[in-house]
Amino acid sequence: MEDYLVKATAFEGKVRAYSLVATNMVNEAVKRQGTWPTASAALGRAMMAGTMMAMMLKGDSKLTVKIEGQGPIGAIIVDANTKGETRGYVSNPQVHFDLNSQGKLDVARAVGTSGYLSVVKDLGMKENFTGSVPLVSGELGEDFTYYFASSEQTPSSVGVGVLVNPDNSILAAGGFIIQLMPGADDAVIDEIEKRLSTIPPISKLVEAGMPPEEMLQALLGDDNVKFLDKLPVNFSCRCSKERIENAIISLGKKEIQAMIDEDGGAETTCSFCNEQYNLTAKELEGLLEQGK
Repeated sequence: MEDYLVKATAFEGKVRAYSLVATNMVNEAVKRQGTWPTASAALGRAMMAGTMMAMMLKGDSKLTVKIEGQGPIGAIIVDANTKGETRGYVSNPQVHFDLNSQGKLDVARAVGTSGYLSVVKDLGMKENFTGSVPLVSGELGEDFTYYFASSEQTPSSVGVGVLVNPDNSILAAGGFIIQLMPGADDAVIDEIEKRLSTIPPISKLVEAGMPPEEMLQALLGDDNVKFLDKLPVNFSCRCSKERIENAIISLGKKEIQAMIDEDGGAETTCSFCNEQYNLTAKELEGLLEQGK
C-alpha cells in the first residue's frame, strides 16, 4: 500500500481528523538508522504523530518534535513539514526488549516516562511557537494526546502503531488524530469514545490492508466523515554537502584550521539519514577564507 495521509471533518464540522499509512516512510528511517524493533516502534510512532501535526499547519511551515524520557533510546527527534516530508532519529537505535504484558513492543520502557515532549513550530514568523509537556506514559500516543489537551487546549485522541517483521523491517505503520472542535456535544463525544473502545489496534488495521479513509470511517462512522484532502507522505532528509560546509564555516577559522592541522580533513554523518560527508584539507582551506 502506498503511503499517504487524509484530512477530514466529521459530525458536521464538530470534529477534525487525520489518518495515515506510513509503512514505507517508517521502514526507510528504520533501515537508515539500523534500529532494533522496540526502538523502531518508538521512532515510527513519533514520526507519524509529527507528520500529522505538521499537516495541521499552513503554507510552508514546519515543526520539530523532541521526546526525552530518560529511557535507554535517549532522545527522539522528528522534523516534518506541510509537504508530507518527514525525517527522524533516536539517539540509541540498538534498543530492544521482550514484549510487555499486553504482548506489544515495550515502547514505554525504551522511551522512559521521566521527561518531556516538546514541539517547536516554525510558522515563518519572527519567533517560533514552542510547547512542552511532561510525558504521561512513554507509549507516545497518550503523550501526544496529553500534549494537545495541555499545550493547545484541543481535546484529541492520538493513535499510532507499528508492527515489526522478524528481519527488523516494518510490516505495518499507521495512525490517526481525532480532535473535537468547539460545539462538539456529548452525543458526538460518546459516539467517538464508543468506537475507539472497540476498534482493533491501528497497526493491525494497516496490516489487514485498510487505507486511511476506511480507518477514519471505522473510527467515526461511514456517514459522518467528509474527506477534504489526500497527500503523500515520505521519509525525506534535507541534508547536503552545502549545508555541512555552511555549518563548518559557522564554527570559525580557528576550528577549521584545527581540522586541517590535526585531522587533514573533516568527516561527518547526518544523524537523520546516516549519509556521510567527507571534506579534504583543500576543501577546508577554501572554507577557511569564508570563516570569521
